[in-house]
Amino acid sequence: MSNKVKVFVFVDALGWEQVEKYGFLKDLLPHRRRIEMQFGYSCTAIPTILTGKRPDEHGHLAFYDWAPGKSPFGKMRFLAPFLRPKSFWRRGRVRHQLSKLIKKLYGFTGYFQLYGVPVERLPKLDYCEKTDLFVPGGLAPVKNLADVWGEQGLKYHISNWRLPEDENFRRASELFRKGEVDRAFVYSAAFDALQHDNVGRDEVLRPKVEMYAGTIRSLYDALVAGGRPFELTVFSDHGMTPLRGTADAPAALAKTGLVWGEDYASAIDSTMARFWWLRDGAKEKVREAFAAFPGHWLGEDEMHRNGIWRDDHKFGDDIFLADAGVQFCPSDMGVKPLNGMHGFDPSDRDSCAAWLSTVPVPGSVTRVCDYFSAMTAS
Repeated sequence: MSNKVKVFVFVDALGWEQVEKYGFLKDLLPHRRRIEMQFGYSCTAIPTILTGKRPDEHGHLAFYDWAPGKSPFGKMRFLAPFLRPKSFWRRGRVRHQLSKLIKKLYGFTGYFQLYGVPVERLPKLDYCEKTDLFVPGGLAPVKNLADVWGEQGLKYHISNWRLPEDENFRRASELFRKGEVDRAFVYSAAFDALQHDNVGRDEVLRPKVEMYAGTIRSLYDALVAGGRPFELTVFSDHGMTPLRGTADAPAALAKTGLVWGEDYASAIDSTMARFWWLRDGAKEKVREAFAAFPGHWLGEDEMHRNGIWRDDHKFGDDIFLADAGVQFCPSDMGVKPLNGMHGFDPSDRDSCAAWLSTVPVPGSVTRVCDYFSAMTAS
């Protein structure tokens, strides 16, 4: 194993368009490549980055899936009738506190949020991120970054995703100055939230990008002070697409007369609507209801190409993907659209990720799922 220190800084949502627009660290990180985003959201991207596998293998596409008989929320069926009125329990702050309570009751160690999912549906839904994805065994049976770096006998550091980004940067810098790590994965998530609210607003985004540039220069200086040869790479998982319109899926579904949990099941995410067909005729009615929405139903070939086809239909029997910039609203993610969103077709220009490094980009790194092989190379 080489004595060289390799550091990978993951800045969530620092897409290729932002990198190019602001000339982000061109002098420090001259080796750069536009990267194809994975299909899905951050809850898809992070498992993909940490394993090198796509959703069909690591099992994470969106937070909630139809899973009657396998749901961890079975006991919630006794609580749901008492959560009245529904308008109160749909308030953001209320749901946030309820999410914290449910996470504690069920012992989840990963990221957990109810978002806008109706509580009465929980007993028939599964949640994908019950465990901390970043620790050894966090994505078992698939090996994650911590598993592999541990097997390689490396002294490694992986940021604690629960901590503020400035604290994670500070801790990493201290370790680099002491020369105490062989590999590091430094995680920053704040830019994603900032872009969701402020996509396209230079007066808000530019100062944050400049802050990241300054912080990463400080990490570089800390590595120099550590006295060991090193490589420094900054990468992202996706960019951000501005809001261009909305589609009201619940209203369209209500007009069909179909009953959720009897005729069909669904998970309406921000950019895609996933369906499981429970009775004959439901598919045709829903497809007719969605005919006017800007987007398309994914074919099997497209699902295979994007790594989201599974023979067990875990992710849905059918998936409708909205056109870039169009958000389902209201959805199971919330009642209001955000100014920016990701999770559209990976070919969407605004969605592209970035890989920036002090050393040449490996020829094999063209997609987000390729990062893992570069991070675990000797």
